Amino acid sequence: MPATVVVGTQWGDEGKGKITDLLAKDVQVVVRYQGGHNAGHTIVVGGETFALQLIPSGILYDHVVPVIGNGVVVEPTVLLAECAMLKARGVDVSRLVVSGNAHLVMPYHVELDRVTERYLGKAKLGTTKRGIGPAYADKAARIGLRVQDLLDAKIFRQKLDVVLREKNAVLAKVYNRLPCDADQIAAQYLDEVAPALAPMIGDSVRLVHEALDAGHQIMLEGAQATFLDLDHGTYPFVTSSNPTAGGACVGSGIGPRDVDRVIGVAKAYLTRVGSGPFPTEVFGEQGDILVELGHEYGTNTGRRRRPGWLDLVLLGHAVRLNSLSEIAVTKLDVLSGFDTVKVCVAYRDGDDLYEHIPYHQSVLHRAKPVYKELSGWRADLSGARTVSDLPPSARAYLDAVAEYTGVPVTYAGVGPGREQYVRLEP
Repeated sequence: MPATVVVGTQWGDEGKGKITDLLAKDVQVVVRYQGGHNAGHTIVVGGETFALQLIPSGILYDHVVPVIGNGVVVEPTVLLAECAMLKARGVDVSRLVVSGNAHLVMPYHVELDRVTERYLGKAKLGTTKRGIGPAYADKAARIGLRVQDLLDAKIFRQKLDVVLREKNAVLAKVYNRLPCDADQIAAQYLDEVAPALAPMIGDSVRLVHEALDAGHQIMLEGAQATFLDLDHGTYPFVTSSNPTAGGACVGSGIGPRDVDRVIGVAKAYLTRVGSGPFPTEVFGEQGDILVELGHEYGTNTGRRRRPGWLDLVLLGHAVRLNSLSEIAVTKLDVLSGFDTVKVCVAYRDGDDLYEHIPYHQSVLHRAKPVYKELSGWRADLSGARTVSDLPPSARAYLDAVAEYTGVPVTYAGVGPGREQYVRLEP
């Protein structure tokens, strides 16, 4: 059976965890294909809130095999703590499989992330300072340590000694920081982490292909989002991996012909965290309302997100980059707080009008949004379960998204709970 990709279409925080959890009831394997513990997926089930960082959202279904794919960077102590949290809450984590080819986030990655971001000053990127970028940089430089290295103490120590010669020199001579202790790191990772993680480590590529051959349904879950993609995002204010649908194949080890459904998740409005261009950003009272009604604070960091109106130019580009087959619009209920709502349909830069994403970043940084104003709805959507339950203006809003992008909207989220959604016909 072909696979389904769930991908964020904005700057993250679109509610991918909710959509993945919703769809996971019909699949057998859920693979997280990139990112690290800089991502946070929030799922609400039966009034209980689960904030996941590394473990795929399908973990909450007993029939699902959750897989951390080769494209993920894993901070093992965070992963083990997340497993312990879920186990304490009655969730079976014994089904979790971690790819041996996934790379490890090491203590020196975290330290380098912190000091480099601080030294950038006003030019900082707004990273989560959790070592994700440095871990991916080492992967590209071919000096990274992988999860499978935990199973061979000799190899682990050899690789660690080699990489620390460079990292400690940079920490000491460039940033005036204390060097990392190889013995201390080796003791922690080999004596404490490795025995606990070993039962989870496996051949994720073989597992996924055997599932496909058996006719099982596979879901590939992305972290971050399209415009945080290293190649296609608002560089340099991006993540260090490829959250787009193309990255799903690389990060999970399957080919493009194994994917037949790509669901783009879009919040009914827009947010982003950290620095970077944001043409539809809203300040003042309207921005505060979006933040408060939408509880727009980072799942992991608690940082206040920057709010804005829905950008259909951005979403249209995400459709092209990901070959989206459908769109799931989340947090439609949040817009119930407005009499009128806006959607951006173009950008203006001086006398130039752009109905597409300008290729040059300087234009995007100064571009002003051209809005289309739509009627709002002062109605509680939390109990809506069918299209007929939605006010006409809310349906018109979803129709506008579909019409502009040329892609059907198939789901509308109307609250945080697993059951709070409306299924629309494609």
